[in-house]
Amino acid sequence: MKVIRVLDFSEFPGPRHEHIGPFSGQRFREEVLLPAIKEHGINNISIDLDGTAGYGSSFLEEAFGGLIRAGVPYSDIISLSDRIISDEDPSLISEVRSYIKEEGLKHAS
Repeated sequence: MKVIRVLDFSEFPGPRHEHIGPFSGQRFREEVLLPAIKEHGINNISIDLDGTAGYGSSFLEEAFGGLIRAGVPYSDIISLSDRIISDEDPSLISEVRSYIKEEGLKHAS
């Protein structure tokens, strides 16, 4: 199992898009998540959210909800959300799931 630690990307996860500021959710998705999914398969990765200075909702929505917009199947992303780790703030896991579900509903219609 490949563990992706957001802390390895940045201690200070940034805004939604890279043009707004560094270490964006967009960049994390494009440079970390999507390559890891391609290399290891979505069922062979987990995401560790611990150790950073915190998260804005825009980072989390863009990184995870954005996977649907990038063409990753909803069922695969929901499965990935079962392998998100956050001992420091477990509420982040349900927050990420809510963004995935919201985006999934938009694309289902």
